[in-house]
Amino acid sequence: MRRPKLKHIFPFLMGIALVALVIAGSTFKAAFAAPNANPVNAPASQMDNSDCFACHGRPKLTTLLPNGEKLLLTIDEDKFNKSVHGGENQIACTTCHADFISFPHDDLKASSTREIATTYYTTCQQCHAEQYNKVLDSVHQRALAGGNTNAAVCSDCHNPHEQTRITNKETGEILITARLHIPETCASCHSTIYDAYKNSVHGNALAEENNTDVPTCIDCHGVHNIQDPTAVTFRNSTPFLCAKCHTDSTIMDKYGISTNVLNSYVADFHGTTVKLFEEEFPGQPTNKPVCTDCHGVHNISKVDNAQTGIALRDNLIVKCQRCHPDVTTNFSAAWMSHYEPSPEHNPIVYYVNLFYKFFIPAVLGGMTFFVLTDMYRRIVNRMKGAKHA
Repeated sequence: MRRPKLKHIFPFLMGIALVALVIAGSTFKAAFAAPNANPVNAPASQMDNSDCFACHGRPKLTTLLPNGEKLLLTIDEDKFNKSVHGGENQIACTTCHADFISFPHDDLKASSTREIATTYYTTCQQCHAEQYNKVLDSVHQRALAGGNTNAAVCSDCHNPHEQTRITNKETGEILITARLHIPETCASCHSTIYDAYKNSVHGNALAEENNTDVPTCIDCHGVHNIQDPTAVTFRNSTPFLCAKCHTDSTIMDKYGISTNVLNSYVADFHGTTVKLFEEEFPGQPTNKPVCTDCHGVHNISKVDNAQTGIALRDNLIVKCQRCHPDVTTNFSAAWMSHYEPSPEHNPIVYYVNLFYKFFIPAVLGGMTFFVLTDMYRRIVNRMKGAKHA
C-alpha cells in the first residue's frame, strides 16, 4: 500500500487550521463583548441604552483628552436605572449625547473635562426649559458668559447619570432628603462659605438635627435664577428676606422666637431709615445697617452664644463700633434692638409706655366727655331761654 505524500497532506492540514482559527476568533470576540449587546455600526434609530452600557458599563473605562486629563467614561448602570432620568423617565442616552449616536464614535471635540460640562449643559433645555430660562438670568450664567468657565452649570449641581428625584411629583415641594443635601451641593464650589454655614445656628440644626425648618442656600439665594448677593438691591431687601421665616408663626412658635422682629426693626431708627431710603432712592447703596450687619451672613449664631451672641453687651458693642467707632458699652445698653419693652428688658420704657396707654385714652376720653356735656348744657340752656321768651 502506498503512503500518501507529505506534500499532499500539508495543504489539507493548513486548511483545517485556518478554519479553526476563524472559529476561535469569532468565539473570542463574542466572549469579550458585554452580554446582550454589540453596538458595532448600529444606527441611531436602533441603539438603546443597553447598547451604550455594553461599553460604558465596564469599570475604569477612560479616554485621554488633549489637555492630558483622563475622562472617566464608566457609568454605573444600577445608579442610572435608579435615577430620575433612567428609572423614572427612561431617557435614552442619545437624547443628551446626540453627537454619539452610532458606533464607532467620532472623536471628542472638547479638549478638557470642563469644556465638556460647559458644552453639554445646553441640552438640558430640551426637557427643562423653564429652569434653563431662569438660569440664563442668573449670576452663574453671567459669569460664564463673561469667560469664567468655572461658573456652575446644570451638571455641577445635578449629576445627570445619578440624579434622583428632588421634588414631590404631586406638590412640587422639595423632598426632605434633597433639602438636607443642598448646602453640600453648593459646597463643591463655595467650600469656605459652607464651612461658615455648617457651624452656624442654621447649618448646625440642619446637619446635626435634620431640622428642615432652617433656611438653606436656596431659601436666601434662590434656585436657578440666583442673583448677585453683593448687589445693592439684594442687601437692601435683606430685612424682608429674613422676615419670610422670622414672621412665620408656624415656625417661630416652635422655638419661642418673636415674630415681631421686622416690625421692631422698621420701628427702630435703623430700619426706618433703610425703608425710607429704599422707597426714595431704590437700588442706591446705603450705609444703614440691615440684619446681616449685626447677625452675620452665613455664620449666624444664637444671640446668647458666649463668643459671638449679640444679646451680650460686649459682643454687641463690637458690631456697633463698625459704624460708631467711638462708642462705649453704654451706647449699646441704651439700644433696645428687637426687644419689646418689658419689666425685664428696658423697664423704664415699658412703664412709660404703660402709663401713656392709660393716660392718653383718659385725657382724650375726658376731653370728649367735657365737650359732649358742654354741648348738652348749651342746648338745654337755649331750649330754656326759648320757652321764657
